Amino acid sequence: MTFWGHLDVLRMSLYRIIGVLLVTMVLSFIALPHIFDRFILGPTDGGFFLYRWLSGLRGIPFAPDFGDGSFHVDIININVATQFMKHFVLSFWMGLVLAFPFVLYEIWKFIKPALFPEEEKSLGSAFVFGGGMFYLGCALGYCVIFPFAFRFLTQYQLSEVIDNQISMDSYLNNFLVIIFMMGLLFELPLVAMILSKMKLIHKGFMRQYRKHAVVALIALAAVITPTGDPFTLAVVFIPLYMLYELSIVLVRPAPKEEDDDDDVDDDPRHNWEAIEDQSEEMKEVTGTDSAPDAQESQQG
Repeated sequence: MTFWGHLDVLRMSLYRIIGVLLVTMVLSFIALPHIFDRFILGPTDGGFFLYRWLSGLRGIPFAPDFGDGSFHVDIININVATQFMKHFVLSFWMGLVLAFPFVLYEIWKFIKPALFPEEEKSLGSAFVFGGGMFYLGCALGYCVIFPFAFRFLTQYQLSEVIDNQISMDSYLNNFLVIIFMMGLLFELPLVAMILSKMKLIHKGFMRQYRKHAVVALIALAAVITPTGDPFTLAVVFIPLYMLYELSIVLVRPAPKEEDDDDDVDDDPRHNWEAIEDQSEEMKEVTGTDSAPDAQESQQG
């Protein structure tokens, strides 16, 4: 296929992605008013399921007081058009989350003709795995990361005289960034598998730079979380580090590890046939086999 042919295929893939995204956006736009109070604004009320589960969590430094059942935060709007515009923004992001598996499928279809049969099978399962990990990351962001960060920030007071009034813009911006970023970060194993198939990384490389990765993941967790408290930072960092360790398991072995079995087979200490061959060669060099023949010829 020519270069322009590849561009045509890419263009059709983009058209299909945009078409599916428009459909999911329309569905999200229709459903949003019915789920906004219970789903989007769920963490603003003390009856949120995570708060109920953690109601007995007390005495941990920097952790919010989840035992306070009267917790409630009123979200205010200070701009005339904010609610209308946020309806479109939320519909777009919700539609993108719903259409994400189809986006991965179109990417897979585009690169599939360039793969060998064994690569096609392994990368096909990797893309399915990546779609599941994306939703797992979004679920973790909604169920754990955002509620922890939101409750800590709203309960923190520099002075009791100051009342916290949370605007709709501030709430939804943090809500979308944390949830969608966690979904993307959970694609780390998929990216590692693809780079491994391209022979750009391997287990030895990732193990060698594990300490550097820990520092980078801590910095990344600090950027994602809007709070600076160690408790919320740890809640974000621990899943990211687990993803890095999972990536090490999924990538290909290091070249030295791949050759370990061959080295064992080539080692004469573990190969009796090699020892016998070497002993025969030594006999020929030293002439130990020819001595009896020479004595027989002299007697004859």
